Amino acid sequence: MFGRVKSLDAILATAEKKSLHRSLGAFQLTMLGIGAVIGTGIFVLTAEAAQKAGPGMMISFVIAGLVCAVAALCYAEMASMVPVSGSAYTYSYAVMGELVAWMVGWALILEYAVAAGAVSVGWSGYMIGYVEHLLGTDVSDAWTLGPFDGGKINLPAMIIALVVTMLLVRGTKESATVNAILVLVKIVALTAFIVLAIPVMNMEQFHPFAPLGFGGISAAAASIFFAYVGFDAVSTAAEETRNPQRNMPIGLIGSLGICTVFYLLVAAGVIGTVGAQPVGLSGGEALEPGSRELAAACSEIGSQAVVCSKEALAWTLREIGWPQIGNLVGLAAILALPSVILMMMFGQTRIFFVMSRDGLLPALFSKVHPRFHTPHIITIITGVAVALFSGFFPVGQLANISNSGTLFAFAAVAFAVMVIRRTDPTRHRPFRTPLVYLTAPIAILGCVYLFISLDIKSIQLFLGWAVIGLVVYFLYSRSRSHVGRGIVDVHEDDEGIPPQPVPPLPGAPTPGGEQA
Repeated sequence: MFGRVKSLDAILATAEKKSLHRSLGAFQLTMLGIGAVIGTGIFVLTAEAAQKAGPGMMISFVIAGLVCAVAALCYAEMASMVPVSGSAYTYSYAVMGELVAWMVGWALILEYAVAAGAVSVGWSGYMIGYVEHLLGTDVSDAWTLGPFDGGKINLPAMIIALVVTMLLVRGTKESATVNAILVLVKIVALTAFIVLAIPVMNMEQFHPFAPLGFGGISAAAASIFFAYVGFDAVSTAAEETRNPQRNMPIGLIGSLGICTVFYLLVAAGVIGTVGAQPVGLSGGEALEPGSRELAAACSEIGSQAVVCSKEALAWTLREIGWPQIGNLVGLAAILALPSVILMMMFGQTRIFFVMSRDGLLPALFSKVHPRFHTPHIITIITGVAVALFSGFFPVGQLANISNSGTLFAFAAVAFAVMVIRRTDPTRHRPFRTPLVYLTAPIAILGCVYLFISLDIKSIQLFLGWAVIGLVVYFLYSRSRSHVGRGIVDVHEDDEGIPPQPVPPLPGAPTPGGEQA
């Protein structure tokens, strides 16, 4: 299982030649983390969390944030040691071998593609709500909601996914300036929501606090975990950080802490103003989010509950007498979310690309467009898959499936940190996970806890995906692996240089049978 390990020295060889300037301090890292984390989850999944936990979703935000914090500390050590592309897949290949790396990469494929679908559905909800209120009209649900939500197909979600795909094929990346503006837009929108909602809270709305018990809070935490994904952007900046041993934990914990406070204030604003009790609660159970039954129940009450809304924050502001500000919050989500889709799909194609260059996937997947210089074939395949996901599945289900892949990858990284502390204790570590033999097991247990708190369909889909991955590995990838065939790849950034075969040792037989 741990046999084929991709040499850490080979992975780092080129990275050391291209060492980056250490310029980032604790403040810059914290801002980077806030920009990466705040996004789809808080704008879209608040209604999902309310249906699962009611007001208790505030505890869910804290649980998900704590699991992310300990996982982030493990991630930071690996990122500082292996500051190269490929993320958890590359870390696993260097520490635990090819099979584990393959399963992590396979899980990351599920994470990124399905997450992009979830964001596309979230964008669609805000877009349709904005158009309806701007024009004073009612857009048909048949073409703006998937079949589980009471419609036929979610065309706006499919369209935005395909538009982003075309941008990626052409090689368009968001600039640092555009990204900074979008981060500011998101923060201003959430701050405006908090300022307007908190003063008019009614504490009676918080009772009962946990209508579905701690099980509901756990289920909501497993979904809300999606709202924190992106913090690994901080850990991958380790090579550019001044005094990483001090600044990395400040950046990681600081950004997660600030985001958690933001999320708690937003959740309190929703609960205290319009209420967040589950719809269809009977006998200690509530209707499943994203189900036809919930869509029917919402239709009966005229969708006059936050759990029925596809644009929870904008809907809440309209309900408490701020319709124009609600529309502006909706517009902020419409502007900011496509950049998240782009980065998710870019990450997906990059994982495919790196796995293809390792020989684990067909070489076709790493073929580069002659004009645009992008991996166009796998980008188009990914885009079509994302469009189909977003067209037919509800946002909560997509987020849960994505979380299953993310949790598996995070647990693998936490395990890898402990393994490499034993197998390579002398290697230079710009950042060391504090109390690693306590922090890493807590991270693994936290990921397992959130995984088993997911709905049964998401767990079954992940296990099915894992089985398919094992079949593909043993039928195709294992026999074509460059490491298995004795070929050492150059660093992933050197895209134009083909893999180099390992020279035979003196006296070893060559492929032709002669002595070298």
